Amino acid sequence: MIKIIILIAYFISLYLVIFWLLVLLEKGVRPKTKKLTRFPMVTVCIPAYNEEGRIAETIDSVMALDYPKEKLELIIVNDGSKDSTQKDIEKTVKEYSGRDILVINQKNQGKGAAMNNALKKSKGEFFIPLDADSVVGPEALRVLLPHFYTKNVASVLPMIRIQHKSTLMRQIQHCEYLINFFYKRIMSHLNCVHVTPGPFAVYRKEVLQKLGGFDEKCLVEDLEMAIKIQKSNYEIIQILDTSILTKAPGNFIQFYKQRNRWYKGSLLTVFNYRKMIFNKKYGDFGLLQLPMVFISAFVSITLFLILIFYKILNPLIHKIYDWSYVRFDIAPLISSGIKSYSFLNINFVPMFYGISIMILAAAFLMLAHHHAGEKLRHNKTPILFYMLIYPVMIGVIWLGVVVDLIRGKIQKW
Repeated sequence: MIKIIILIAYFISLYLVIFWLLVLLEKGVRPKTKKLTRFPMVTVCIPAYNEEGRIAETIDSVMALDYPKEKLELIIVNDGSKDSTQKDIEKTVKEYSGRDILVINQKNQGKGAAMNNALKKSKGEFFIPLDADSVVGPEALRVLLPHFYTKNVASVLPMIRIQHKSTLMRQIQHCEYLINFFYKRIMSHLNCVHVTPGPFAVYRKEVLQKLGGFDEKCLVEDLEMAIKIQKSNYEIIQILDTSILTKAPGNFIQFYKQRNRWYKGSLLTVFNYRKMIFNKKYGDFGLLQLPMVFISAFVSITLFLILIFYKILNPLIHKIYDWSYVRFDIAPLISSGIKSYSFLNINFVPMFYGISIMILAAAFLMLAHHHAGEKLRHNKTPILFYMLIYPVMIGVIWLGVVVDLIRGKIQKW
C-alpha cells in the first residue's frame, strides 16, 4: 500500500512538471514589451502594523517612482501599531511636503480592513497595496501598467525577490521565489495565477470595488482576492520585467510561522471556494490550479512521512533490533551486506520518477535564473539546499498545518 502511495505522489509530481514544461515550450516566457502611452491616476496603499525602522524605506521607494507626481497618490494606514511606526511615518512624510500623501491612523483591525479603508478614500484608477517591509523599483509602474491592455485584465503582478540575503534561510527562499514566479509567469498563459501578492500587485480599482474589496477575516487576503478575480473570469498577468524587494524570515522558526499561516489560509480559503474545484466553467484554473492546493499538501506530507518513517526510522529500528542479537558487533554484518548487495536489488520505478523530477526541477531552476538575469554559479550552495532540504521543510510545515486544523488552532493575521 505504501509503495502505491509513493508511486501516486511521484506520478502527480512528474505529471505536473511535464505539463508546465509543455506550456512553457508552446507559449514561451516573456510577453512583448509595451510602452506606457498614458498616465492614469494611481493609488499606492501601505498598510502597516509594527513596522518601525522599515517603513521609511518603503515610503521613500514609492516617492522615487518614475511617474508624474500629480498622478501618484500614497495612502499609509497605520493599523494600531504599538511601536514607533506612527512616528516613523510622520517623520518621513514631512520630507515630502507638497506630495499627495494621506496618513490614516486607526485601531488595529487587520490588513484587509486597512486596505479597504484606503480603497474607499483612494482617487486612483489603479489601486496598489505595498507591504511595509518591501521596496519598489522606480521603473515598476511604467513596466506594469501597459499590460492592462483590455478591460478584462484585473491585476498585473511584478516579480518579488528577497532583500538582504544575509542567512542561508533567506538564500534558500531567494531560490524559491525565483522559481515560483517563473512558474507563475507560465501559469498566467492559462490564466491560472492563484495569488496576487501583497508587494505591489496592481489592481484595476473598479474590479476591486465590484468584488467587494478585500476579505477582512481571511489569513491570506491576496489569495482570496485572486480567486474572486478568477471566479469572475477576469485575467491576472504575471510579469518578470520588474522586481519588488521584500524582507524574508531569517531562520526556520520565522519561516515556519509565516508559511504555516500562508498554507493554512490557502486550505481554508480554497475550501470556501470548493464549488470551483474541477468546475469546467472556470477553465484551467478550476480544473488544475485550485485542486493543486490540496494536491500539494498531499504530496508534501506523503513524501515527508514516507521519507522519515518508512525510509529512515522503520529500517533503522529493524536494524537496531537485529544488531541487538549480535551485541551490536555490526562490522561483519556490514561486510556481508556489501558483498550480497546486487544491482538487481534496486527498485528502478521510484528511482526513475525521482531522477526525472530532479532533472526537470534543475532545468526549471536554470531557466528561472536565466529569465531573472541571475547566474546559477552565484547561488550554488542555496540551490543545493533548496533541492535537498526545502522539500523536507515544506513537508514539516504542511504536517503542522494539518495538525493545527485538527486541533482547531487558527491564528489571526
